[in-house]
Amino acid sequence: MDTVLFSKEIRRNTLRCLHSQGSGHVGGSLSIVDLLAVLYSRHMHVDPTNPKMDDRDKLVLSKGHAGPALYATLALKGFFPLEWLDTLNKLGTRLPSHVNINLTPGVDMTAGSLGQGFSCACGLAIADRVRGINRYVYVITGEGELQEGQNWEAAMLAADKHLDHMIVFVDSNKMQIDGYTRDVMDVEDLVAKFKAFGFDTQRINGHDHKAIDDAICRAKAVSGKPHCIIMDTIKGKGVSFYETMGAGVHSTTVTDEQYAAALEELK
Repeated sequence: MDTVLFSKEIRRNTLRCLHSQGSGHVGGSLSIVDLLAVLYSRHMHVDPTNPKMDDRDKLVLSKGHAGPALYATLALKGFFPLEWLDTLNKLGTRLPSHVNINLTPGVDMTAGSLGQGFSCACGLAIADRVRGINRYVYVITGEGELQEGQNWEAAMLAADKHLDHMIVFVDSNKMQIDGYTRDVMDVEDLVAKFKAFGFDTQRINGHDHKAIDDAICRAKAVSGKPHCIIMDTIKGKGVSFYETMGAGVHSTTVTDEQYAAALEELK
């Protein structure tokens, strides 16, 4: 599958999902789309007809508010009908605002309270080792989320247990709900920090599909260490007026007019 075309489809359907509610977590959903396109095209060992198969790769969307991007990806891959995207956060929906393993086929871990997904992923990776299952556990976290101390406890555990089948992606879009991350609580230098915690660490352009693919391949070639790929991204990526909104795009409107304009850009 061509990942560039796939990423456009994911963006269009992410916005379809958010438009059904009229607003939502636009910025952080759009900033991880390119990663999702590469993961689900080239790396995730999954089967949409058997979403609970025992040896599937697992994705923990620790920044669970970016669920609309994951929902769009899973729908396009055939895990559930595209029509479900029109039910985001509505009464009786199977697509809640934050991802839920009990509701949505293809979702591997519930998220909502930021900072917990990294720890959950460590548990999944350790359980795989105990059970002798050879698969990858991928984690997507946000840099604002890394202000939570629990993440660094998880990082210590991952390095101590040599969880080399776990890859952590940091969506470094430089913003969080209250403003620029550097102004709220600066978490840089992330490369130095993850290396100090014992991770095989890379920093890449998080919208460059080849860079994402190459970084994942490089990580898989390193044994004995957990992996961190820090992705420099743009909040609201792919739609010009969202890209320039600043921290206000974290959660914002998707009106009829905005939706139409965004789809025009994403042709």
